[in-house]
Amino acid sequence: MEEEYINERDHRSKRQRYDFTNQHYYNFECFNTFVDMLIQEFGDRFNEINTELLQNMTAFIPYDSFSKFDESKLMRLCEFYPYDFDRREKIALSHQLGLYIDSVRKEERYANLNGIADLARVKVETRKHISFPLVYQLLKLTLVLHVATAMAERCFSVVKKVKRKLRNRIGPDFLNACVVCSIEKEAFESVTNEAVINHFQKMKSRRRQL
Repeated sequence: MEEEYINERDHRSKRQRYDFTNQHYYNFECFNTFVDMLIQEFGDRFNEINTELLQNMTAFIPYDSFSKFDESKLMRLCEFYPYDFDRREKIALSHQLGLYIDSVRKEERYANLNGIADLARVKVETRKHISFPLVYQLLKLTLVLHVATAMAERCFSVVKKVKRKLRNRIGPDFLNACVVCSIEKEAFESVTNEAVINHFQKMKSRRRQL
C-alpha cells in the first residue's frame, strides 16, 4: 500500500503517475468520500428534531442499571406529544419518573435487560405499568415511534408512485385504496380473485354478473 499510486484508467496516458501512495488514495479518495456521502445521507434523513427525539429516547435504555436515565430528557420527550399529555399529566409524570427509577434499580429482573422492548415487557410482567401509568404511556410512544416513522415514509413513497402526472385527478377514496393495496402486499396475497369479485358484486346492483 506504500507504493506510488498509478492510475491505469487515465485517458491522458496509459500509466499516469501521482505524487501519493496507494494508501493515501484509498484513504482520502475512496474511504473519506464514501463516509462523506453517508454523513450527508444521515443529515438529510435525521434533522434536528429527529436527532433530539433519538437522544431523548436513550434516557429509557436500561443498560448499566439505567445509567442513561435522565428525567429532563424524558420530560422533553413528553413535549413532543402534546395531545397525549396535558399540563396536569406532565406534572404527575415528573413525580412518577423519580419514583420509577428508584423502583426499577432495586429489582433484579431489571438488571440484565437488552433494550426498551424488554423494559416494556418486564414492566407489564411486574405490573409496574399500573403503578406508573404515565411512564408506561411515554414508553409505549417511544416504542411505536420507529414503526410509525417507517410506515409514514413507506406511505409517502407509495403515494409518489401511485399518484403520477397521468393520475393527477385521482379521487381520495380511490387513492387510499390504491395506496393500501400497494403497502399491504403481503396481506393481499391471501385474498383470492373470487373473494374480490364477490365483494364488488355485493356492493350494489349491476346490469350483469361479474
